[in-house]
Amino acid sequence: MTLDLDPETDLSFTRTLAAPRSLIWECWTDPRHIPRFFVPKPHRVTAVDLDLRVGGRFNTTFDVEGNTMENTGVYLEVIPGEKLVFTDAYAEGWKPAPDPFMTAILLLGDAEGGGTTYTAIARHRNPTTRRRHEEMGFFDGWGTVADQLEAYARSLAR
Repeated sequence: MTLDLDPETDLSFTRTLAAPRSLIWECWTDPRHIPRFFVPKPHRVTAVDLDLRVGGRFNTTFDVEGNTMENTGVYLEVIPGEKLVFTDAYAEGWKPAPDPFMTAILLLGDAEGGGTTYTAIARHRNPTTRRRHEEMGFFDGWGTVADQLEAYARSLAR
């Protein structure tokens, strides 16, 4: 599954994770797992509230250097085992956010050797926001999250 990317507003990367797609999916969709990988260490996820359905909430709270950051959002698309799309443009009940940042798209596919082809896409409302996200460290941050996800999923391997 591929999407047309706009280099002016989208950031993305693809890598192969050495963990089965079913476990990668479980990590992204079970609130017990999110705190184990979702933000680069030493930052922490301190709360997760998920309702895995279109229009359902994707809410997380982070501790970043002693500061609490609350993120509310909703799922826009859920294709089990293949695709998750969530955004901070809305809160549950389709309440518009005053200052949305991005829409995240995660694509999962089978890779050789039982691994997962993992694509992370961040779509932004405009080039300025995209550039700001890149300067904030999109590739390093989301890459670290992918590394943490892979290690954590491998620890769960059955």
